[in-house]
Amino acid sequence: MSLATAALLQFPATPAGVSTDADAVRGELDVRLVMRHAGARLLRLRYELVGAAGAPVVLVAGGISAHRHIAANAGFGEKGWAEGLVGTGRALDPGRCRLLGLDFVGADGELDVPIDTADQADAVAALLDALKIERLHGFVGYSYGALVGQQLAIRHPHRLAILVAASGAHRPHPYASAWRALQRRAVALGQLQCAEAHGLALARQFAMLSYRTPEEFGERFDAAPEVVNGRVRVAAEDYLDAVGAQYVARTRVDAYLRLSESIDLHRVDPAAIAVPTLVIAVEGDRLVPLSDLVALVEGLGPRGSLRVLRSPYGHDAFLKETDRIDAILANALRLSGDPA
Repeated sequence: MSLATAALLQFPATPAGVSTDADAVRGELDVRLVMRHAGARLLRLRYELVGAAGAPVVLVAGGISAHRHIAANAGFGEKGWAEGLVGTGRALDPGRCRLLGLDFVGADGELDVPIDTADQADAVAALLDALKIERLHGFVGYSYGALVGQQLAIRHPHRLAILVAASGAHRPHPYASAWRALQRRAVALGQLQCAEAHGLALARQFAMLSYRTPEEFGERFDAAPEVVNGRVRVAAEDYLDAVGAQYVARTRVDAYLRLSESIDLHRVDPAAIAVPTLVIAVEGDRLVPLSDLVALVEGLGPRGSLRVLRSPYGHDAFLKETDRIDAILANALRLSGDPA
């Protein structure tokens, strides 16, 4: 079904760069991908697979800042991007299923071309081929990951049994696209001033204001401003400075810019999504409004269902409301057969 095709160049029995323990494998492979806006490219895909061999596989993909390391495990002990959602007794329990994480195409900052969510889906299909995974038990996508999951369900529907799409619609809302455009302009301004890191930090700080809600900021930062060195400093600035510095330390500018653009390029017809899909919406999410996710579910027809959360964490509720999300995932993943 794909307009772009993925061809495996090499996948040795023990790929170069792989680290392993009894239940965890981390590796990389090269594929030639025909990209929607950039033609044929040789790309390196990086992944991590955790869990008992032979167990059903669930791919978990997050926002543009997420990566292949979903959660700490015996082989790779560092904190993952979705730590609270993985563990014994959870829906995402490596003792009952295998968890597959990946770095998005372009996440290494080496690819300075437009990247479509369709390209990401074709890369996932190529990775599944290389790992000899015929079909995913489930694809759990949050934010950008939800967009990639939609494309996988359209372009390679035989590769997954069910899609869980959290906080990711079939098209970007114009308000959210305007936020991202200004964030990219902040980076560009930093580059013009030879202060690229400062521009990227500022873009991340703007992003955090769109991810969270006024209610949360009202609870956390309701304190009088201070005058510091003759300047007024408000209570949230320490927090914003910290998140900006953390992001700059782990993110390359081209990766941020191209993946941010990729969100705004995303457009799919919900009727073309050919697998059962659970959509998770957060009331109060300013980036992905509830109305857009209702429209997505309506377009899915009998294949779609909707769960709505209200949370002060807005777009970030998937990562903060871990118990509530876990309960939703446990029910959803059983819809295609209990992995236990």
